Order: sequence, then structure tokens, then C-alpha cells
Amino acid sequence: MRPIIGITPDFSDGVRKKSRSQSEPTYLLKARYVDAIQDLGGIPFILPITDDPKLQAELLRRIDGLLITGSGPDLNPRLYGERRKARFKIMSKQRSAFELGLAKQAMKLDRPVLGICGGLQLLNVAMGGSLIQDIATQMRGSLVHQQETAATRASHRVKITRGTRLYKILRTEALKVNSSHHQAPKKIAPGWVVNAIATDGIIEGLESPGHRFAIGVQWHPEFLYRKDEASRRLFCAFLKHATRS
Repeated sequence: MRPIIGITPDFSDGVRKKSRSQSEPTYLLKARYVDAIQDLGGIPFILPITDDPKLQAELLRRIDGLLITGSGPDLNPRLYGERRKARFKIMSKQRSAFELGLAKQAMKLDRPVLGICGGLQLLNVAMGGSLIQDIATQMRGSLVHQQETAATRASHRVKITRGTRLYKILRTEALKVNSSHHQAPKKIAPGWVVNAIATDGIIEGLESPGHRFAIGVQWHPEFLYRKDEASRRLFCAFLKHATRS
């Protein structure tokens, strides 16, 4: 049986949009997330956004795994107890409330969860962590984490932490990844551990050892899985754990 994977979309509320076609609430999702799940053996299911905890719980009961996707806009720093320290687009209240609520419930139910880029950041905040709001201005000597080359190409290396679930999946201590983020985990959520780190010290991956499968990475394996073995292994491990649920 193919596992059903719930995928979180981005959301535009249609407010202050210039064109008529953008003036109504709209779900947005890059096809690459759907393609990766479908191509590697899962059934992708795009989740409807809701802040109703009962409906969130019902959605989680009907899916086998949860994929929290990246996003252009970022979480409001108030959600992790900080003032805004840099200029960036803020994620819609609808999406942030939905994903934070869904992530917390998924962890309680021990549903397999994979967070990608902003999805990693959201998992960390949902479970009690915080974020570096802007790597370039807050972290001296950092690498360029928003590459200018195509995301189908890797741009910098990360070190995978020995003994972590991610290490067991990827079977390597070093990995070259793509990079399109300007934020990253700062304070790590209680119970979570770092499983990948860039050469400049920026955290590139987190996981929760106390859950069946709860991993987040800052890079975008959905761009790479067709040619990159490590990216395929990550998705396949996620789908394998979802199949058992």
C-alpha cells in the first residue's frame, strides 16, 4: 500500500493584491514536492488550511505522513518571542497557525514528519525553539545560503552528525547540498538534536530521537532526488516509516 502523505501548501489571503486574478484566497504549492512523493512511492495529498484543532486532528488520522514544505515568507518572530530584526516577508497568519497546530499534533500522535527548509524552521519553533532571523546580517563570516545558481545544483557542504537517524539514512559524514534560505535554527527545541551543520556553523538539520521519524533539513532534496542518491534515501526513509503507520 502506498502511504498517503499530507503536504502543506502556502497560502495567499488575496488582500492588497494588484491583479484581479490574485485578489481571492489562493493555495500555492510547487509541483516538485508533489512529484518527489509520487515518484518515490507515495500518494501526495495537498492539505486544506484550517486553524480548527479538531479538523487538524482528523486530517492527521487520515494521512500516513506529513511533509511541511518551504515557503517564501517567514514566520512572524513574535511566534518565538522576538522582535523583527530584519526586513522579510511574513507568512500568512492562516498558514502559520495551521502548520504550527498541525506539527504539534503530529508530534503527539507520532506521525512521521519531514520538514524542508522553512518546514524545518517551523518544526523547531512549534516545539519550542527559535530562529536566526537573517543569516547574512546576524552571522559574520557566514556562507552564502541563498545561492544564485539553479537549485538543481549543490552549492556548499554540510557535515552529518554521526549516530543520528539522518546519518544512518544517508550513510555519509559529508554532503553537498543546495541552499535557498536566509533563516536557520538558533535555540534548538527541547528534545531535538542537530543532525547536520554547515562549515560556517549554521544548523542545516534537526531531528527528534524520541519520535518514530521526525527530521527537518534546510536544503531542498525535492530538487535533487532524480540524480542525487542521498536525496532519494531521505524521501524513501520517510515514506518507509509512513507505510508502517
